[in-house]
Amino acid sequence: MANLARITRKHMEEEETGGTGELLRQTILGGQDGLVNVLGIVLGVAAATSDARMVLVAGFAAAFAESVSMAAVAYTSTRAEQDHYRRMLAVEKYEMENLPDIEREEIRMIYRKKGFWGKDLERVVKVITGNKKMWLDVMMKEELGLVDVGGIKPKNEALVVGVSSFIGSLLPLLAFLVLPISSAFFAAIAISLVILFAAGMVKGKLTTGKILHDGVEMAV
Repeated sequence: MANLARITRKHMEEEETGGTGELLRQTILGGQDGLVNVLGIVLGVAAATSDARMVLVAGFAAAFAESVSMAAVAYTSTRAEQDHYRRMLAVEKYEMENLPDIEREEIRMIYRKKGFWGKDLERVVKVITGNKKMWLDVMMKEELGLVDVGGIKPKNEALVVGVSSFIGSLLPLLAFLVLPISSAFFAAIAISLVILFAAGMVKGKLTTGKILHDGVEMAV
């Protein structure tokens, strides 16, 4: 019974935190890509010139292009992901209605692989297949590995990624606004590493719990 309660609680928690997790993922993705890509461009220009203005012009141009590109990718990929999810959802609904025994057996196989046997397994199967919404969600997540992002608007996704990418892109430029170009070169690297490490720590705290590990992983 404890295992069954844990499964039900996990299912409810995934529904409640799915949108927040996706928002965090996209924010970090946009910011990280913007920072890293523009940092590379800025360092390349800085190595070739002693004029900080050229570095800043190149950096701002790259930041704008990067944010627009990332926003466009986020929009199209979200639309494609939603379309694919809807198609597979329709397939699973049809199979549940017309081939319930086969779909029920698939649930049994999924939880047998998770270590459930005998009465515990049959109890899990009965509870899940007794709730059509939960049954469908389990099939989509466990069998197909798909997560519902239908509640996320592609335009909002593009906005989040675009803005976070633009902000991330500007961070390496801060050093070139206040320091000589020779010092700003190394300061930009240091600033970027610190920000990436901090973002990784936040991600780790909210997801895996491996704060230091995720911080180092993102920084390097």
